[in-house]
Amino acid sequence: MSAPYVPLMPAEVGFNADGKLYSSLYGDVYHCPAGAAGQAEHVFLHGNGLPGRWRGRKQFTVCETGFGMGLNFLTLWKAWRDDPQRPAALHVVSMEAHPFAQEDLSALLAREAAAAPLAELGQRLAAQWPALLPGLHRLEFENGAVTLTLGFGDAQVLAARLSARIDAFFLDGFAPERNPRMWAPQLLQNLAARAAPDATMATWACTGELRQALQDAGFDVRREAGYGGKWHMTAGTVRAEGRMAAVPGLDAAHAVVVGAGLAGAGIAQALAGRGWRVTVVDAGRALGAPAHAGHLAAALTPVVARDDNARARLSRAGSQRALARWQGLPGDAAPRVCGTVQVERDAGKSAALTSTLETLAFPSGWVRQVDRDEASALAGLPLARGGVFFSRGMLVQPNRLIDALLETSGAALLPGKAARVEPVGQGWRVMDEQGAELAQAQVVILANAAGARNMLADSGLLDPLPRVAQMHALTGEVTLVPAAALSGGPRCIVGGEGYLLPDVGPGCVVGSTYVHDAAEARVSADGQRVTLAKAAGLLSGHFPDFDALVPGSLPGWAGWRAVLPGRLPAVGELPHARGVWLAVGYASRGLSWSALMGDLIAARLAGEPSPLETDLAQLISPR
Repeated sequence: MSAPYVPLMPAEVGFNADGKLYSSLYGDVYHCPAGAAGQAEHVFLHGNGLPGRWRGRKQFTVCETGFGMGLNFLTLWKAWRDDPQRPAALHVVSMEAHPFAQEDLSALLAREAAAAPLAELGQRLAAQWPALLPGLHRLEFENGAVTLTLGFGDAQVLAARLSARIDAFFLDGFAPERNPRMWAPQLLQNLAARAAPDATMATWACTGELRQALQDAGFDVRREAGYGGKWHMTAGTVRAEGRMAAVPGLDAAHAVVVGAGLAGAGIAQALAGRGWRVTVVDAGRALGAPAHAGHLAAALTPVVARDDNARARLSRAGSQRALARWQGLPGDAAPRVCGTVQVERDAGKSAALTSTLETLAFPSGWVRQVDRDEASALAGLPLARGGVFFSRGMLVQPNRLIDALLETSGAALLPGKAARVEPVGQGWRVMDEQGAELAQAQVVILANAAGARNMLADSGLLDPLPRVAQMHALTGEVTLVPAAALSGGPRCIVGGEGYLLPDVGPGCVVGSTYVHDAAEARVSADGQRVTLAKAAGLLSGHFPDFDALVPGSLPGWAGWRAVLPGRLPAVGELPHARGVWLAVGYASRGLSWSALMGDLIAARLAGEPSPLETDLAQLISPR
């Protein structure tokens, strides 16, 4: 059973009589009065034998239990920068129940990390600081060599959902007597369960009860000289007895990705960013019809649910990864952050919507309720009803996006129709329908939508996957409408029962249809009648030129969706065929899943901390 939803309570900025940053909630200062950077070096770096312990390693992972304003992270990052024998990759996982808002963090870091060595790093941290939304947030620095996986929420919940092998623990937080949950035995046990065999830990706290709890959790601890007037601190090592061996990530190698659509392109980008060589095999390109060719525009908008269920959490994480991964792409391949007005299905839902947003307590700068007048003002067109406004809703051009992801990844594109996989040596080879080998590699990732089902069946790998066996394909089409027919089109995305997108040059895309049991995906008069009616249902007022449009006479695009029971994707390694991975069943949310699932697969292959909580990863694992 999942934990009940608890909204985030952001930190409030306050100072005590001595001018030290102070939490009125816990009645304690944020860091040692003698100086946060000095404490970070003495307690957390030296207490964990750093930087010496990371030398000679390809990567090193640190877990911190209280991020605060990030001074421990900044000090660690600086030490990594200053060490010529540093590991190629430094990963930090940190949890924070009460994160600061971005503007507060920026001001605090300007005040507390004003010294030159940390000032620049503090600015870079503040620039990437995420919206205060519960869950994991992945920040990347130094071209991806330094990653920060921030968990916003209760550490007791988050620690149990982390997928990482930790080399060093920074146990920080308000004093045990002020905030006992941060030092609870169950939390310490969950952390120790994620320790690498030679892991170490350090904390400024040194009560007898804490040392006993650490011993019980699996750490051998000792007292050492404290810092800043404290007589003692605690340091220790994980006990090796019964400890599972760490599962190393694969060295950057060669992967074959089957499918060059949104799923495959996202995976190619994520793997290439970690130094992998990627070959993408695609049937559409063999026929001169690349995936999403002609698909001019689509919307990427998260969803919200009163209980913040799995779909909502995955959608939110996916939209954030997409923006982080794609915003630097060239030209119009990058998403256009224009916002989304999600129109209520009917006028009677306003009270329920108000209650949902109050329960979630998400930042109003990320999502807020809007009445019909404000919704219409945001869209620049009269809308039928109010709803919610997602300020980071994104307009994406799928055809441009896919080409850019494949090009920037440096992937080798191989036109061909993959029919099955078979083991060879330490890896797998991909075969075509005539039995000829298309490619082989240590890792093969099937990202070819509904085609993966037949490939698995013909490879003798489908039987253990009853959910994947139920995957089916739906067709859908969108219609391109002249912007002039809609007074220039909306300024933002308008969604609801259907959607209406801003002008992308040739016009405004409206959509979409869902057709079962179709023999082919094609643009049709019936389909355009449906898409135009859906767009009209979002609007209020009379648009004579729009009403005069003739279904069947307009440009459009049609394609396929691969849908699984529950409408969540299947992503992960096959437990019965190590080295074969799936990334399928993206349904109508290919844009939402593309970057996130690419990073999920690449992080697992590289042995990095996962960007996704284990309960969500389990829900989407192939089965």
